[in-house]
Amino acid sequence: MDPQIYTLVVSGKPAGPFSLTELKSHQVKPDDFLRIPGMDDYKEAHEFPELRAFFGFAKQYTSPQYFAGFDLRLLASVLDWMIIFGVITVLDLALILFLDQRDLTISVLLTSVVVIPVIKFVYQVYLENKQQATLGKKMLNIRVTNLQGLKPSFNQILARNLSKIISTGLFFFGYLYSFLNKKHQCLHDVMAETLVIKDRLV
Repeated sequence: MDPQIYTLVVSGKPAGPFSLTELKSHQVKPDDFLRIPGMDDYKEAHEFPELRAFFGFAKQYTSPQYFAGFDLRLLASVLDWMIIFGVITVLDLALILFLDQRDLTISVLLTSVVVIPVIKFVYQVYLENKQQATLGKKMLNIRVTNLQGLKPSFNQILARNLSKIISTGLFFFGYLYSFLNKKHQCLHDVMAETLVIKDRLV
């Protein structure tokens, strides 16, 4: 991989490849999109240390422009539920086979039904705080950020997931609110001042 070879987005279309020196004639701005071989997605020019040094860009962050819609968020949630149900089912089957007692088997199944929402809550808070995305979100290349597109604080993640109780309690209006919001924020996102963004599409 040659880190000096860049693809530059010009008028919405990839152009190049260009060397670092050749980029200078294109008057690259901090928020122009570029990538180098081996990168899965484009980044803004100011995100490349060598471009910041070459062009004298200050390190900066721009507001997110690509937001995950209701369809992506719903699919991510379905994937997360499938993962959790899958793990719980395997553990339940193992316990049932090990115990081999009808009364205990019923107790195990009832306990699982009660604790699954708690497990889902802990799962979401932990992964969104650690890596900004649950496994379902990672599969779809979407993640949770603050309003500036940076990693949210733990308090924001906690508030976001607790506020889902309100979003659900209002007959799911809190989720449907994303259709009324330009940034596709659900009600719990508005309350926690968070966004769910997706990778850039060019």
